[in-house]
Amino acid sequence: VQLQASGGGLVQPGESLRLACVASGLYLDHYSIGWFRQPPGKEREGVSCISHRDGSTYYADSVKGRFTMSRENGENTAYLQMNSLRPEDTAVYYCGLDCNNELGYYRDWGEGTQVTVSS
Repeated sequence: VQLQASGGGLVQPGESLRLACVASGLYLDHYSIGWFRQPPGKEREGVSCISHRDGSTYYADSVKGRFTMSRENGENTAYLQMNSLRPEDTAVYYCGLDCNNELGYYRDWGEGTQVTVSS
């Protein structure tokens, strides 16, 4: 199993980014998948999760209304659309499997992608 996150970059506050997570070695439609992040010098924070059963999505309070998660099972890819980015969203973002609505557990994450929000 391998998950590869991409799409990060340096943006100004208020701008948007779209992260992608490509899964290989599995059929993504059998798993929930989500994103978590590691801000510099801080603890890891669960960001989102999308269920494989019914497509339900779950978000951390800090990103609700700004971030939207989706999945394309045929492409074995999950996405995180991030709008209205804030400096506090700066972090390395990772995607992982088997998350749930509590956003406290992710497995099999690979390399993350750096998101920097700064003016």
